[in-house]
Amino acid sequence: MIVSDFVLRDWGAWAPGLSSPDDWRAWSAGQKSMTTEPPVAPASVPKMLQRRLSQLAKAVFHAADRCIKAGEQVPTVFSSTHGEIGKSFQMLKTIGAGEELSPTAFSLGVHNAISGLFSIVYGNRQEITVLAPGREGMAAAFIEAAGMLSEGRDEVLLVLYDEVLPDFFPFAPFRLNADAPCALALKIAAAGPGLAMRFCRSPEARDDGEQPVQLLALARFLVSSDESLILGNPGHSWSWHKR
Repeated sequence: MIVSDFVLRDWGAWAPGLSSPDDWRAWSAGQKSMTTEPPVAPASVPKMLQRRLSQLAKAVFHAADRCIKAGEQVPTVFSSTHGEIGKSFQMLKTIGAGEELSPTAFSLGVHNAISGLFSIVYGNRQEITVLAPGREGMAAAFIEAAGMLSEGRDEVLLVLYDEVLPDFFPFAPFRLNADAPCALALKIAAAGPGLAMRFCRSPEARDDGEQPVQLLALARFLVSSDESLILGNPGHSWSWHKR
């Protein structure tokens, strides 16, 4: 069994109509529903850069802005199963139509595009890892972050995000598609003030889908009184415990 203890210092999340911790608590209690409201980039993003942000990128920056300030140096792990899949799909349609592809559109559609913009906005020069986790779901980002903490890093920022897949993509037999775009940022530390948590691996077989399906489960767990969250795949499971 793999066990990693850490402290949750702060977190932020965005989904349509849910942008504050109070929103998420009300949603978790069934008192608030998601809307079609688009994300808005936080004021910390310069106006010139705001024009380059996709809807997904704005959601990511909204979530991360609660956990990091300009000039703060913290290693960061970005994790997204599909990345800018909507933008990538549009580029494929452009190529299929025989039209010229914009270099700018391509550069902002690659899997590490959002992390690059993040490093510019916050002036963060620490290491940044970008993952496409697949069947391991959100656990892959926590494994990477746990390794950084074990190497002596004081804090690590995790940024988890995905958007809804275009209908073109086949979903069965996999649970790939989210009900709504979602971004979730968590600043964790090896010790100190905050919510003490434990992250474990177990041999229990489950089928909880990939990261896009899991994101809302983690957000609900953070605002609920539940003491544990278990998510997994047919091979094994991962669990998060409040200590």
